[in-house]
Amino acid sequence: MTAGRTKLSQHVPRASFSVMSDAIQSLKGVHFVSTDQLSKEELQGLLDLSKYYKETYKAKGGLKPKPLEGDSMAMIFQKRSTRTRVSTETGIAMMGGHALFLGPSDIQLGVNESMRDTALVLSRFNSIILARVYSHNDIAELAKYATVPVINALSDLHHPLQSLADLMTLQEHFGKDLSGKTVAWVGDGNNVLHDLALGSAILGMNVNIATPAGFECNPTILAKVKELAAKHGGKVMTTSVAADAVANADVVVTDTWVSMGQEAEYAARLKAFDGYQVNKELMSKANPNAVFLHCLPRHPEEVADEVFYSPQSLVFDEAENRMWTVMAVAAAQLGKVE
Repeated sequence: MTAGRTKLSQHVPRASFSVMSDAIQSLKGVHFVSTDQLSKEELQGLLDLSKYYKETYKAKGGLKPKPLEGDSMAMIFQKRSTRTRVSTETGIAMMGGHALFLGPSDIQLGVNESMRDTALVLSRFNSIILARVYSHNDIAELAKYATVPVINALSDLHHPLQSLADLMTLQEHFGKDLSGKTVAWVGDGNNVLHDLALGSAILGMNVNIATPAGFECNPTILAKVKELAAKHGGKVMTTSVAADAVANADVVVTDTWVSMGQEAEYAARLKAFDGYQVNKELMSKANPNAVFLHCLPRHPEEVADEVFYSPQSLVFDEAENRMWTVMAVAAAQLGKVE
């Protein structure tokens, strides 16, 4: 073992480490495309590893694990992002690896070079590929042809890394057992909702969804959420009335109403989402100790300052946890937890 390098098991009691390691060893070499591909044990294993990394790397002094020493990650960004880029580059560096940013001016995914060829070429250079794209078909094609693990850092259908950060944040606040808690979504039926609902259902939470007519979540994904909820003891409710979804909820969540690429729809969307702002009045419908989440960036029409900057808001813990969770996913995919 090289100087300055240590193993995860040296910091975690053997029994606890064995359970965590066993739970996620099945993820070695596996693409991470959507939250529903995870079993409850795998999901919790990733959350446990994320918690370990947060505690270990934030602690002062002592040797820090470098499980990705000698590894590199290609980060494909069709869509810009503050949190995804900074959290991933920083986290991979902390673990001893190197993350290479490839923006639209660096790589024209599927334009001048086919998706298949891009996946095959990057697989020769890098240990892992992370991609933040517009179309989920791009993620599917990368995963089909890449010979190294692929991480979906966002597509128009799924955002699994965000769901991990959200669930980690909720476990930090409420405790590990989230079963029976109710998460209420108020807003667009988008990719963030899809994976939050899937992950919440796997952990036994109830899922309430309020979306305006015409902005519902994907029906296939909703059916999967209901299936997972039934399996794990939760319930799913859908409505077009924000207050009905928030009533007696433990967690209230919203997101941008106008995603990147939808700018032309701005005026129409603001009109459609009238009455969906998360403000003090809407939060009063939730349980007294309810918390608020938003994946950021936020806009005042989505959530009022009185909520966003209140003690109920966990948005900056949520943002930080994007780093610890992507670190856990990469380590698990590369089989370098220990």
